[in-house]
Amino acid sequence: MPPCSRFACEPKGLFTTCHMFTTLATRLRQNLEGPVRFDALTRALYSTDASIYQIEPIGVVLPRTLDDIDAAMAIAREEGVPVLPRGAGTSQCGQAIGRALVVDTSRHLRRVGPVDREDRTVWVEPGVVLDGLNRRLAPAGLFFPVDVATASRATIGGMAGNNSGGARSIRYGIMADNVLAIEAALADGRVAVFGGDEEGAPDPRRSPGGRPAPAQADHAERNGAADLIRAATAIASREAGELERRVPKVLRHVAGYNLHRLLRPGASPAELLVGSEGTLAFFRRIRLKLSRRPARRVLGVCAFPSLFDALDAVQHIVELQPHAVELMDHTLTALARENAAFRSTVDALFPAAAHTLLLVEFAGDGEEALAGRLSRLEEVVRGIGPGCGVTRAEDPAAQAAIWAVRRAGLNIVMSMKGDRKPVSIVEDCAVPLPVLAEFGAAVEEIFARHGTASTWYAHASVGCLHVRPSLDMKDPADIRAYRAIAEEVHGVVGRLGGSHSGEHGDGILRSEFIEPVLGRRLARAFEEVKDAFDPDGMMNPGKIVGAPRMDDRGLFRYGPEYPRRVELPTVSDWSEDGGFARAVEACNNNGACRKMEPGVMCPSYRVTREERDSTRGRANVLRLAMTGKLG
Repeated sequence: MPPCSRFACEPKGLFTTCHMFTTLATRLRQNLEGPVRFDALTRALYSTDASIYQIEPIGVVLPRTLDDIDAAMAIAREEGVPVLPRGAGTSQCGQAIGRALVVDTSRHLRRVGPVDREDRTVWVEPGVVLDGLNRRLAPAGLFFPVDVATASRATIGGMAGNNSGGARSIRYGIMADNVLAIEAALADGRVAVFGGDEEGAPDPRRSPGGRPAPAQADHAERNGAADLIRAATAIASREAGELERRVPKVLRHVAGYNLHRLLRPGASPAELLVGSEGTLAFFRRIRLKLSRRPARRVLGVCAFPSLFDALDAVQHIVELQPHAVELMDHTLTALARENAAFRSTVDALFPAAAHTLLLVEFAGDGEEALAGRLSRLEEVVRGIGPGCGVTRAEDPAAQAAIWAVRRAGLNIVMSMKGDRKPVSIVEDCAVPLPVLAEFGAAVEEIFARHGTASTWYAHASVGCLHVRPSLDMKDPADIRAYRAIAEEVHGVVGRLGGSHSGEHGDGILRSEFIEPVLGRRLARAFEEVKDAFDPDGMMNPGKIVGAPRMDDRGLFRYGPEYPRRVELPTVSDWSEDGGFARAVEACNNNGACRKMEPGVMCPSYRVTREERDSTRGRANVLRLAMTGKLG
């Protein structure tokens, strides 16, 4: 076992002050400008992401400069401690947690370089938030088009590490299609640029914000990572036949490492690092491909009498060349109607009788042409059968309100009352469009057999379906169903030629399934890539390679020792929430409280940008304190 891998996904313990790593903490404080925190409270704050898992980190650093990243990496390497790069902590599969030194880039590493309007490119640091970047690009008529639902807090580094997709990927592609180059710190101490050419490489004397860059940037040009690029390319070439046989022919597939992309003509080495979940290198800076912002958008809200009618219609609607086709089922819209923030939008713009909706967006410069495409959409949808129709949304304000409901999809469905909540297990499957309805029927049958109901929303245009069963992750019977559902649905996905990992990544949740789904040979090829880049297992161990079981209760937020009921005396009446403890547990950790743009949200976080001052951070600390986990 590589030296650092012994820490991978160790079960969580009591969040008391840690004395095991005193030397590590001291050295970090002496050599970094940014905060270094090993206290119990901070480690508790960084023990969770938006998944069901919880793992206590060794410590947390918040680098102020790129030099801080390099120093933290060097000290961790010398101390034999793994490193885990982290952005906003919105990962749904456990990528952003682990028994490691967590390096939070979101607090300070938010500098954006000069925008090249002619080439439509820009270099950014990993902590830059997507919405903030697009506000900055708007005056130039440009935007970064990987449109994830968590855009208000998702960082570019996290999106690149995850190979995110979003609503408009049918038009613009995923992160691997829009990252031109990555300047990365490697486990052995080198800093190298992957992708681009000498003209596209960052100026070795300047950082994105105009500050002096570390000397390693110049070192990278002289001593890059050509050996690693050659090794990865050789592995991909050797396994070309197996990659052709095993990698699904769908628009969304992010399982394992992107060896299959290296076989494409003109492929960039950066494509291998995108989606590697911090397991191969630490992203210092990222060069993005920008797109021209469309002058106008229009939206058609398509109503269908059943889920299967909507799923079957997608293959016909995409022939109209939309920029997005998003699905929402009746469970989501019903829960949205119960939420005061969305009720007026649902009542005014969503057909009340519809079982399932498809939101179809067209974009361009010509108003008349877009109106014509909406008319063509109406013809296609009406031709599908009785009960199918389209509500036109051409006003920008109405479109924004509709998109707000869709982007809040996870938060809306997680507002479901009771101990059973929609859980990420098979929420990331992607299948070919002609078999979407067949897949939907098979999944519904599996869920029914396990005594649970479904919630559907989706990037339907690319066949990526975010379906979740409702389970109680404190109930041993539901935990058994958790694994059974995963294995059974993966079997259906394989039979239909789809991918079990479409955009949310592998993490703890899906890494163990790489070998059963893609085969032993490709799993070993991924191990070779990991060994070439990170022979000591320093970078985010336990993800993609060497993963634990996804149902190891020792890694759960609600582990085997978690009390089934927490009864506390309260002054206020919490009965509407099922009691005070359930109200605290209602936080889904998706990080919406970290958004910075206008609107109602936590003001203290907006001032400090500290996780402890976010609503999520406070909820996690309160939950841990209530259950005796803070000492």
